[in-house]
Amino acid sequence: MQMKQKKVLLYSGSLKLVEKSGVGQAVRHQQQALSIAGVPFTMDSKEDYSIVHLNTIFPDSVLKSKRAKRKGKKVVYYAHSTMEDFRNSFRGSNVIAPLFKKWITYCYNSGDLIITPTDYSKELLEGYGLKRPIISLSNGIDTDFFKWNNEARRRFRDKYNIPDEEKVVISVGHYIERKGILDFVKLAKRMPNYQFYWFGYTNLNLIPQRVKEAIKQSLPNLHFPGYVTREEIRDAYCGSDLFLFLTHEETEGIVLLEALAAKIPVLVRDIPIYKHTFKDRETVYKGTTTEQFEELTSQILEGQLPDLTENGYQLALERDIKVIAQRLLAIYEQG
Repeated sequence: MQMKQKKVLLYSGSLKLVEKSGVGQAVRHQQQALSIAGVPFTMDSKEDYSIVHLNTIFPDSVLKSKRAKRKGKKVVYYAHSTMEDFRNSFRGSNVIAPLFKKWITYCYNSGDLIITPTDYSKELLEGYGLKRPIISLSNGIDTDFFKWNNEARRRFRDKYNIPDEEKVVISVGHYIERKGILDFVKLAKRMPNYQFYWFGYTNLNLIPQRVKEAIKQSLPNLHFPGYVTREEIRDAYCGSDLFLFLTHEETEGIVLLEALAAKIPVLVRDIPIYKHTFKDRETVYKGTTTEQFEELTSQILEGQLPDLTENGYQLALERDIKVIAQRLLAIYEQG
């Protein structure tokens, strides 16, 4: 896939359905990466193109893949989803998870090349028996945009009327069990001396009753501002004292990279995807039980543990969008 004057189509069909998710963020990162690498691209299917990027697993994307191949175009399928991270998401997701696995396998096999964000998700997909080459490449992070600054911290604290001395814990994601929202709420109840903010939103009709009940609890230190802009999320990182990411399963977790880029302490659940990349007590802190999360949260907020934020920032720099742009260009040129 030589890139000399060849144009990439970032297919935008059904993109509005996922624009507020990590997939939508990944597409924005692809636009940025292609611009940095000097690769011409379009979002308009009516324009001529040589390569199409597909990011969703809706039927229209599969149709686009098949039509593109019939016309001699190359198809790059971004594998953002696995059966494993589909489980424990929406109502009924566990029941249909095996069918979901068959469907995404069909989708990904329709392309010429599969790109997935991490070695962990690559390993999972290889176990699906996919027939196409799989390459792991981070979705990337704009470290310049998410860099900590005091003005952003002030905006966040002013907006939510948070005194300077108040300790704030945040998380970002959909209202789904897989993201660890139940444990987040449990910790807020157990730690009334700290403020807990969960950014993100999911239609309440799509989530199980236990999650609805959790987010409807009336706790004075628990807040659900809903979906906010990218700028407001950046301000929230800068204005908080801990990013608490209790997700049970991810293919990458862009929000984790954003928090590291903002140089705030990070506490994550100790899950396989982060086993090698994010070393416990080197770049992030890790826990597995509610009791551990409570203890570590308190120790981090009270300054009783070493500050790892510079190490985390260096790791984010390795996944900076400018680095990803060059790796993406190299993938094209090798193809």
